[in-house]
Amino acid sequence: MIRQNTIKTISFTGYGFASGLPYVLIFITLTAWLRDVGIDLSLIGFFSWIMLTYSLKFLWAPLVDRSPTKLFKKFGHRRSWIITMQIQIIISLIVISFINPLTDLIIFALFAFNIALAGSIQDIAIDAYRIESAKLEDQGNLAAGYQFGYRIAILVGSSFALIFAENFSWAFAYQLMAILMSINIFLSIYISSEEPNNNLVKLNYQNSLIEPINDFFNRFGIKIASMLLLIISTYRLTDIVMGPMANPFYIDMGYSLSEIGYIVKVVALVGTIIGVFAGGVLIKKIGLYKSLLIGAFLVMFTNLFFSYAAINDKNLTLLGLIVASDSLAAGIVGTVNITFLTSLVSSKYTGFQYALLTSLMAFLGKIFGGFSGIFVENFQSLYGFSYGWMSFYIFTSFLALPAILLIFYNKSFFNAKNISS
Repeated sequence: MIRQNTIKTISFTGYGFASGLPYVLIFITLTAWLRDVGIDLSLIGFFSWIMLTYSLKFLWAPLVDRSPTKLFKKFGHRRSWIITMQIQIIISLIVISFINPLTDLIIFALFAFNIALAGSIQDIAIDAYRIESAKLEDQGNLAAGYQFGYRIAILVGSSFALIFAENFSWAFAYQLMAILMSINIFLSIYISSEEPNNNLVKLNYQNSLIEPINDFFNRFGIKIASMLLLIISTYRLTDIVMGPMANPFYIDMGYSLSEIGYIVKVVALVGTIIGVFAGGVLIKKIGLYKSLLIGAFLVMFTNLFFSYAAINDKNLTLLGLIVASDSLAAGIVGTVNITFLTSLVSSKYTGFQYALLTSLMAFLGKIFGGFSGIFVENFQSLYGFSYGWMSFYIFTSFLALPAILLIFYNKSFFNAKNISS
């Protein structure tokens, strides 16, 4: 049993990597590519709206829930979708590597959109597969493994990609990422297995949208369900809104692509490993309620460090400390948030309900994130270059307050549902 649980955790580490790599390559690394070639901050911010595919994935979740893809159905319902979308992502990564964003930005954006769409569909299948693979008390381990793989993907897709882009080319960097994606998904599929979910309710498309939503509100009641949706939609606002501007900020501060890559390579891995597994430990030791609060406060305070860096000279040590603290907080919040969302999902509607909750989690942040470049440019027009960046990060830090207040004033819910210590 222990060996089986270990294999499950390792396999979902691989699936976490497969989930994280296309996301980071489009949402984070692509912003460095665009800024490196001279694209305006406002346009880079708008470009992040491509990632709204992840916030709307509940719309195609019923299709993923209903049946496997015909070509790979022998691997199981969920894994058939994962493989199909992986192939689409890999091909699109190779194609986009040959496109110049300065001269063919629209075509570039279309293939970036294709990667984001396939990535969002893949996430539906992976999340449902993870939820169906273990009981709630064992979800912490799978969530930690998934988050670990996801954070490794962020390390590889940002740090390594930046280093290879500067030393070789952006085309080579994205082609290399496609190769790593191919190797990872082959190994993940090889060591994993899938049991059919006999509780899964298969409905027509219209009912697949309506019944899971009714189930959610019936289980929690309108008042509590509405409160939960508010917490979910505001909990990750800070890091999602500042996300599109992270790499442009580093570049504007004078750091080279290799400097950004090497610093992140050294310290982010350590911070991430500690954060991901610290999140799992926190949940077991102090419960979900306190873990949610601690995670939100950590994200708020570590984000403020960027405002300090904005008004100081280039300093690699300072950059390393910021990245380490940010990775630690992100790792904790990621594991805690996944466990929280999982606790709210019914086994009858795993794919749709989890997709809906993660969509709500990201939607508001993605909308605001699209204006992040405009926020920076407006702050800079008011306060100057450095203090404009500082004001932006103070602004994004305060975005954590609504979730903190909502969680704090609804402690009784977490206690009543026995998901808090």
